[in-house]
Amino acid sequence: MTEAKTPNQCTGLEDVRLELDRLDAQLVALFARRHHYVQRVAALKNNENEAYDSNRIDDVIAKVRKRAIEHGGDADQAEMVWRSLIDWNINYEKGIIAARQVRD
Repeated sequence: MTEAKTPNQCTGLEDVRLELDRLDAQLVALFARRHHYVQRVAALKNNENEAYDSNRIDDVIAKVRKRAIEHGGDADQAEMVWRSLIDWNINYEKGIIAARQVRD
C-alpha cells in the first residue's frame, strides 16, 4: 500500500477516499480491540443493572469531547459516536449478564 497522505496532500477524491478507507480499517481494528474489554466488563458484572452507570457515561463523554477538541475534531460528532457505542455496549452487557444468569 502507498504511504499515507495528509489531507492537504490529497489532490483528488480518489486520494481522499483511499485515506478514509485506510483510517476506517484502523478504526475497525481499534473498535474490535475495545470490544474485547467490553466483553471482559460483562464477565465481571453480576447484575444487569450494573451495565448502566450514568457517572461513568458522563465521565467518558467529557473525556471524548475534550480529546476531540484537542485533536482538532468536532466534539459533537465524537459525542454522538460514543453515545451510540455506549448504548450498544450497555445492551450487549445486559444480554451477556442475563444469559449467564439463566445458565447459573
